[in-house]
Amino acid sequence: MRAPLFLFASTCLLFASPLLADEDADARFEALVDDYEAHALAHDLIRAGREGDLDAAARWPDVSFDTVASRRDAEAQFLQRLEDIPVDALSSAGKQTSHGVLDYLLRTRVALAAFDPERISFTNDFGFFATPTQVAGQTRLRNAEQAEAWIARVERIPDFFADHQAWLERALEDGIVQPASIMDGVLGQIRALAQAEPEEHPLYAPMEQLPSRMDATARARLESATHAAIEQHALPAYARLLEFFEDVYLAEPRDTIAFSALPGGRAWYRELVRHHTSLDTTPEEVHRQGEAEVARIRDEMEDVIEETGFDGTFAEFLEYLRTDPKFYADSERELLMHASYIAKRADDAMPEFFRHLPRLPYGVRPVPDDIAPNYTTGRYWRGDLESGVAGGYMVNTYRLDQRPLYELPALTLHEAVPGHHHQIAIMQELDGVPDFRRNASITAFSEGWALYTEHLGIEMDIYETPYEHFGRLTYEMWRACRLVVDTGMHYFGWSRERAEACLLENSALSTHNVRTEIDRYISWPGQALAYKTGELLIRELRADAEATLGDEFDLRAFHDHLLGAGAIPLDLVETRMREWIEDHAQ
Repeated sequence: MRAPLFLFASTCLLFASPLLADEDADARFEALVDDYEAHALAHDLIRAGREGDLDAAARWPDVSFDTVASRRDAEAQFLQRLEDIPVDALSSAGKQTSHGVLDYLLRTRVALAAFDPERISFTNDFGFFATPTQVAGQTRLRNAEQAEAWIARVERIPDFFADHQAWLERALEDGIVQPASIMDGVLGQIRALAQAEPEEHPLYAPMEQLPSRMDATARARLESATHAAIEQHALPAYARLLEFFEDVYLAEPRDTIAFSALPGGRAWYRELVRHHTSLDTTPEEVHRQGEAEVARIRDEMEDVIEETGFDGTFAEFLEYLRTDPKFYADSERELLMHASYIAKRADDAMPEFFRHLPRLPYGVRPVPDDIAPNYTTGRYWRGDLESGVAGGYMVNTYRLDQRPLYELPALTLHEAVPGHHHQIAIMQELDGVPDFRRNASITAFSEGWALYTEHLGIEMDIYETPYEHFGRLTYEMWRACRLVVDTGMHYFGWSRERAEACLLENSALSTHNVRTEIDRYISWPGQALAYKTGELLIRELRADAEATLGDEFDLRAFHDHLLGAGAIPLDLVETRMREWIEDHAQ
């Protein structure tokens, strides 16, 4: 979460002729990439630890004021160096793509640095306080040295929280705080983590992964040390953080929800829109696009209702879907079994739509109990082949009466395959590209692809009933409403009730899910705009390719090429795919 700007390198030059290349530009770019990647890994201690650095595995990322200032200065210098290297002077399309991606990443960070985004370090369902437990769930300990590093990391949770709290204290001074309306879920998460027994705490979970062959005495020592680290360091840190939020952060609770109501929030939000869409667009343009999509999808929904034979109004059909027990699982296990069955059907269809499949598998898992009440309905947690961690399709089993089965096919395609797991695992396995390309987080591409795959599920024969087709349209409507409600709340001053109405009146999303989602958009402005923006471009490119190539169109080749560069900004996606269409038309 699972920060935001301007655009980026001129895409008309992105794949310029190699005849314009010069060796000096290549050398300077390669040196810049080496320096940038060393810088990035030095600040990403989670990834460094996962890749085997025991010192990094014993620490948390440093977000102290001085370190953040130093990181920002370095990134501004990297951007200046990049601007001094003409993209058309690079010798290959791969280097030119890397130039464009790095340009996007650096411009985003430099632009957002002006707003001190560290002042808002949590959303309604996730934040720095949940980072340790999420890392715990993805940590596999193979020996005593790695276990010792984990224990040291647990012992350092108080310092990690203190650095984040310092930013929150600065935010209070500046009037930059999250709305009080999203804070109940945040407090509930922290309270649960502050009160859990040490051996039942999520931070203890890595100890349960120790090899069975480990000497019993050594295991007992490590388990005892972990228990002590949780009891003496982690639990008091969570308790102090809870006290800070209750007594200080919420001493004068914010009752507005619009990001534009914050000091500098209007300009900040415009940058967030550019970042999350990866396009030089505006809140006004995004809002209009959302309104058009809501109207289009609503017409398709009416057609599906007619197909079911339901005799009633649109609102009555939604009420039927939300309340009839036949659409809901009776147990958490049943919900997970349904999700697993759909996932295997999608796996079975994959070779028909893709030639290139990743090596990394994925599992179907429940969202952890400590975050489930305020967590979204499902999410993907990336895995790592070298660390022995599979990707995770996380299914929220909290409140089964709010988890309709007719939405599960679209959710599964989005989070597992061909959606997030497939795209991210392919990206992690790219050859011949810099590390930053294998780890890039570009929301409009990743979420646009995942939403596109929900529609692809029609061709994959995943949807078996009209109700599941309506569930897919509900999910598409969900993302269309996001364009309207995110900009509506944060830029045009909409009330929460008006935002909820867009989802409640136009989709079959459960009331709990709608409230949770609106909390998410309130607390994470701009991110929700990425999905529809990316999906619309991908569908447009595919339609153009089919029209241009006719019988020569190869869907598997189209998909593989689209994913073959990893996550890249949408302007680069369009240039890359239109060149592919042109090449195949010759």
